[in-house]
Amino acid sequence: MAKKLTTREQDYSQWYNEIVQGADLAENSGVKGCMVIKPYGYAIWEKMQAELDRMFKETGHVNAYFPLFIPKSYFSKEASHVKGFAKECAVVTHYRLKDAEDGSGIVVDPTAKLEEELIVRPTSETIIWDTYRKWIQSYRDLPILVNQWANVVRWEMRTRLFLRTTEFLWQEGHTAHATKNEAIEETKQMIGIYADFAERFMAMPVVQGVKSVNERFAGAEETYCIEALMQDGKALQAGTSHFLGQNFAKAFDVKFATKEGKKEYVWASSWGVSTRLMGALIMTHSDDFGLVLPPKLAPFQVVIVPIYKGEDQLTQVSEVALKVKKSLEAKGITVKFDNRDTHKPGWKFAEYELKGVPLRLALGTRDLENGTIEVARRDTLEKETHQITDIEIKVENLLEQIQDNLYKKALAFREEKTYKTDSKDEFNKLIEQGGFVYAHWDGTSETEELIKQETKATIRCIPLDAKGEGGVCLFSGNPSSKRVLFAKAY
Repeated sequence: MAKKLTTREQDYSQWYNEIVQGADLAENSGVKGCMVIKPYGYAIWEKMQAELDRMFKETGHVNAYFPLFIPKSYFSKEASHVKGFAKECAVVTHYRLKDAEDGSGIVVDPTAKLEEELIVRPTSETIIWDTYRKWIQSYRDLPILVNQWANVVRWEMRTRLFLRTTEFLWQEGHTAHATKNEAIEETKQMIGIYADFAERFMAMPVVQGVKSVNERFAGAEETYCIEALMQDGKALQAGTSHFLGQNFAKAFDVKFATKEGKKEYVWASSWGVSTRLMGALIMTHSDDFGLVLPPKLAPFQVVIVPIYKGEDQLTQVSEVALKVKKSLEAKGITVKFDNRDTHKPGWKFAEYELKGVPLRLALGTRDLENGTIEVARRDTLEKETHQITDIEIKVENLLEQIQDNLYKKALAFREEKTYKTDSKDEFNKLIEQGGFVYAHWDGTSETEELIKQETKATIRCIPLDAKGEGGVCLFSGNPSSKRVLFAKAY
């Protein structure tokens, strides 16, 4: 088995990288800044994708697909949007290669320059709203509730597997509405769905809030977000939902005829989560022994490892193990029976511990004699021996306990690392040691930028449940009406 992991205290960044690669989730590719998501990692993403897709469809959304390439002129139509993404855009300028005349290899054919350069999508608002102009003429065509699962490219200088890569996978919802209120309600509904998914499936507690003007999505009138706290005390933005107003409708001249026969611009929202959720999952629950997965997102929830000597014992153990597997699967539990003869049981135990499989069952000849089976929990590393009779009921209950325990443990950690302060000196110390800090801010972009420069902390959000509380901004001394959430962040 692989060498022992670097601990979180030794080097959190190295610990993270070792888990991503050691648990076979992803690896760096031959393309700088891009990753290969390996089968085990992609299986987790597929679980996330399936649950989110189900939640979207339950709320009336449908899937579509739009082009990867966006004409550069489309970006120019919405000023704040192009300004927000300009530095991250990859641009296609030519459409053909040719052999170099001196025989040195392949070069770009200078005669194959595109009439209009194409942007490799960093997000799809512009191409989608150009399309919606063709789809929308009347109030009868609204609302449009479309989502797409896709890849996007944002040219990053500093990358980290899952958390920040040049190309990543995501979903992006784009909706069109007849009224402002409908679009706002859609925006709020979707951030609620993200929060529900994060807490019920990822077992990751989140704070829902709105972004400050400085932190809003480029082209949005309001950005809602969910923020989670990682084990190193840094915040991670886990999902966003944007109220776009009529900005893109006006930029692309998307109007509809109302019931009264008037022409009005459409109201819009967009929302998305990405493979960054994989990084959040790793950093919320994993420990110094490896990955820890919530049962609801594990590629397989149970692994059965046979303990045997020789083919005869393997045959005997396998017969019972397969019956256990079948009884568990009848309960809707996903099971892997690892009967490989190329690795010893101890090696397999270490492998599945590193991969975060929620429950490991070990079954040997002595267990066959006693009618027992060993059950090991990944979240607590506890092992118990149980009667094999009705083991499926015990396993089903344990999986529910593990899911619940992981959420409660993450919530307890967040509460322990959440602070409130009215002192600038204390604020600086708390930000430096890591965690969520609730403090007063005067509401100005200038002060927000000053705090960021001095402390490297950002306003993660203005929490939706923030109560009015008069106070004084720690950095400007100006009046403040409520506390906002600060932290250093990924």
